[in-house]
Amino acid sequence: MSLSLQIEKDYITAYKAKDTLRVSVLRMLKTSLKRRLVDTSRPDAQLDDEETMDIIIKEAKQRRDSIAEYNKAGRPDLAEKEQAELAILEDYLPKALTDEELAQAIEEMVAKVGASQPSDMGKVMGPLMKALKGRVDGGRLSSAVKARLAQ
Repeated sequence: MSLSLQIEKDYITAYKAKDTLRVSVLRMLKTSLKRRLVDTSRPDAQLDDEETMDIIIKEAKQRRDSIAEYNKAGRPDLAEKEQAELAILEDYLPKALTDEELAQAIEEMVAKVGASQPSDMGKVMGPLMKALKGRVDGGRLSSAVKARLAQ
């Protein structure tokens, strides 16, 4: 079953169960998916799993940014709401990498591209972002690569 069909199925299930938070998040996600179809002039088509994943990643990143801003502004109530929405979105993302798995992936890519200094960061980041799409936050990856190349 495609990811967009799974989202639709989960939306219907949440609606019937009167799970208002999940319905709200999935409705927002469905709207974003539909907007992408309209923007790409395919209103009656369906997004493939990669395009759907891109939208889910984008929405999750927006939630993470909002959580940081709300915490900084002293609004834990709003941060909690965003955190609950993020948890629902993360159900559709691949399992996040552990620190050990991330370090191993970085080591493999550094060896593969022959990176040895901080100026080689672009050579490592591009392929890693593509390979680890959805499994690691870009900021976390950037920090880890920067630390590794600074050694």
